[in-house]
Amino acid sequence: MDRNGQRDVTEVPYTSSVGAPPGVEVFDFRALVARAASHGVDPYSPVRVAFHELITVRSGALRYALDFADEELSEGAWMWARPGQIHQFRSDLTAVDGVVIMVDPGFVGAATAQAAGLDRYPEQGPLLPDASAAAALRGILEPLESEFRASRDLPLEVRVEVLRHLLAALLLRLSHVPGAPGDAAAGDEVFRRFRQAVERDYARTHRVEDYAKELSYSVRTLTRATRAAAGRGAKRYIDDRVLVEAKRLLVHTDLSGTAVGERLGFPGATVFTKFFRRRVGMTPGAFRACAHGTSAPGPAHPAARDSPAARASTSR
Repeated sequence: MDRNGQRDVTEVPYTSSVGAPPGVEVFDFRALVARAASHGVDPYSPVRVAFHELITVRSGALRYALDFADEELSEGAWMWARPGQIHQFRSDLTAVDGVVIMVDPGFVGAATAQAAGLDRYPEQGPLLPDASAAAALRGILEPLESEFRASRDLPLEVRVEVLRHLLAALLLRLSHVPGAPGDAAAGDEVFRRFRQAVERDYARTHRVEDYAKELSYSVRTLTRATRAAAGRGAKRYIDDRVLVEAKRLLVHTDLSGTAVGERLGFPGATVFTKFFRRRVGMTPGAFRACAHGTSAPGPAHPAARDSPAARASTSR
């Protein structure tokens, strides 16, 4: 816990396990718990990862939070946590059967990264493939797991390429499940460049005019391209990105509201508070207090949070 009572966020870089090929690792949930322990990470704490983490449930149900959105993943569901996002497992991983795939962004080839939308800022909940897509994903996931576990008879460079090709197939399939980042009509070059510029500069400027000038487009062109690809205008897209980062900083750091506003490029505390209240319906301080109240630590092990006593305490 930090001194204001918020849950500390662990920054997790990509680190290959001993003997694993560099760039990708595949675990079932129980193995993930053991791996986290070996790296000194609490598997149930909030983490901000520097890699892609693909999560799927084979049986059971898993409670999971991604950037302040609580979800319950049931059989067949997928989640895609991307570099920089904050996520947290919120129920007992050992009670659910599922798979986690960790991917260093540099492991994926450029053509796959572009086609799968790896550089897109995500805004999706669980991905729920239909029967046909689910069968296709299983048909790729199973050999990916098998090759990760059993290909030690191959030279390392060959093993890496086998895994890279299987992973590429999985990412391309998964990115076109309805609701995934790659499924949006985001192939437009204008929106791609705008999205990258926003991700780089959202804390420097919130003005569409500045991005238009930098990218040599008109404001109208950026707005039209963003609306077609993301379903909202360019200004709303920028503000949405700023808002997510504001929530992250308020919940998971001890920065004051004024300092959060300064870090995100607001000219003063009043302007930041007005922006936040308009979008969220409460002040930054009230949001922090509310988030703290709903995420205060409960029983030591997540399985205990599913007990009748825990359910009764949270229902009052």
